[in-house]
Amino acid sequence: MSGALAFGSPISLYTDAVTLLCVPILVHDVNVALAEARSARIAGADLVEFRVDPLFHGEGDEEGLASITRLVDESPLACIVTCRLAAEGGEYEGEEAARVVLWEHLGTAQGTRLSPKHPPRYIDVELATYQRSANLRQKIALAVDHEAQRRDLHTSLILSAHDFNSRPLNLLRLVAEMDAAPISRVNKIAWRARSIRDNIEAFELLQHRSRPTIAVCMGEFGLLSRILAPKFGGFLTFASLRDTSTTAPGQPTIADLLGLYRFRSINPETRVFGVIGWPVAQSRSPHLHNAGFEAINFNGVYVPMPVPQEWEHFKSTLHALLDFKALDFRGASVTIPHKEHLVRFARGDSSRQWTIDPLAARCGAANTIVVNDDASCRALNTDATAASETLRESLGDDWASHRVAILGAGGVARAVAAAVVEAGGRVAVHARNRDRADRLVADLSDGGVSRGALTVGDWGALADLGASVVVNCTPIGMSGRPDSAESPLSLQELRKLGAVALIFDTVYNPPETPLLRQARDLGLKTAGGAEMFVAQAAAQFEAWTGRPAPKALFRSVLLETLATDAT
Repeated sequence: MSGALAFGSPISLYTDAVTLLCVPILVHDVNVALAEARSARIAGADLVEFRVDPLFHGEGDEEGLASITRLVDESPLACIVTCRLAAEGGEYEGEEAARVVLWEHLGTAQGTRLSPKHPPRYIDVELATYQRSANLRQKIALAVDHEAQRRDLHTSLILSAHDFNSRPLNLLRLVAEMDAAPISRVNKIAWRARSIRDNIEAFELLQHRSRPTIAVCMGEFGLLSRILAPKFGGFLTFASLRDTSTTAPGQPTIADLLGLYRFRSINPETRVFGVIGWPVAQSRSPHLHNAGFEAINFNGVYVPMPVPQEWEHFKSTLHALLDFKALDFRGASVTIPHKEHLVRFARGDSSRQWTIDPLAARCGAANTIVVNDDASCRALNTDATAASETLRESLGDDWASHRVAILGAGGVARAVAAAVVEAGGRVAVHARNRDRADRLVADLSDGGVSRGALTVGDWGALADLGASVVVNCTPIGMSGRPDSAESPLSLQELRKLGAVALIFDTVYNPPETPLLRQARDLGLKTAGGAEMFVAQAAAQFEAWTGRPAPKALFRSVLLETLATDAT
């Protein structure tokens, strides 16, 4: 137990059930919606949800009823029909009595010439609507199948609650109110996650469910709840056909859910890995590691874990991930801006045993968490060895004889500086924040490095130090950032450098950054971040799985995904 919600003993019902995959379709045009439903079936969905609130206008809307009837009758998949209130994120603002007529019309499949021949599998009704009056509850009960139903009906009720702004104040009371509705077959709770820690509360709801349950965290922090629903026995999860057709914030596409995250392979024994950073949407690590897990038949899934840049966010999130044992959190890549935070966390965490590898301890930054079978943890720095490999491949075995100028003073800069001085080289650190550069040099010097091997240079004054290798360790030029079109060095600054053996940009996305493009225009030798990225990812993979990493696969997957981004 994480302690987030005060449940009793978990209920083991439904643990063997298969989590369904549902594609929601916002219906404006029946022909388009049916085409979307056929596409959903081809893509691998189990059912569709027809969101008819844009189509149905209330009392007397026979045209709307006829259109919805046709949707249900011609749907290529079992369907949920939802007419969502505007108050809960939908578009319906008509009379409540008209929605009741719609539910009766769909559930009973009789009474008028417009009634569907094949009723929907589910109708979705908001809990707040169900609780509004005894009369409403009675009419809803007449339209759905339940234990006390005397008619032969085949449509079941999903009771739902949505909060698009924040977490409901009392999740346990919300669940209890849903459980108290005897006619409901499925509970659905969806809220906007405040952090990825909210996902753990969603998983606890699933662990302790008394009936089939959908627990969804919306927004950028909620992706874990959607991907890992099968691990915790969620009744279903939602995925859109494409990025432009989502019906709630944070929905993945069905292609990503089934392909990238291997949704059908996730089960209660699946081990969870991820990339912790801010931002992480641009990371290609999920593509590499999930492809690698599939290649070696390893029961794991690797997911984005966005954690805002402040230390307190990182600390509380990592504690939550490690404390929630049912998650089977077994490791993570740690990227900008949390690499120094990881070493700080490992040194201060008294609740579990940590080992910090010597290079990570020396440079005060780590990019890898490994959680062992006995719950002890390791903090590793695979960036340093990957940087050494890249420099050696570009410059030969005597690469450390070059004077190296490093741009930046974050976690990657610390790793590259440590790798260079470890090999006997000399480094000048240039950072926009002079205090961070001074601290980097001081920390590495305290680790036993001669101060003569490490110096601090002014930002914008590379030409004065006679460096022959320049390594960009800032995120300037990275896709998805406001400065993605910029270079840390201007053409004029590059020209002033004189004899340069190598311009090395550790940014891998895009493969050709503005810095590399400028350097190549000047005829300078360059190295991109792709090889370093593959090398560090391979070392992480081997630490997590104990198996050799499929580096050729990693390389091809990375280049393929980056090429797709560029088109």
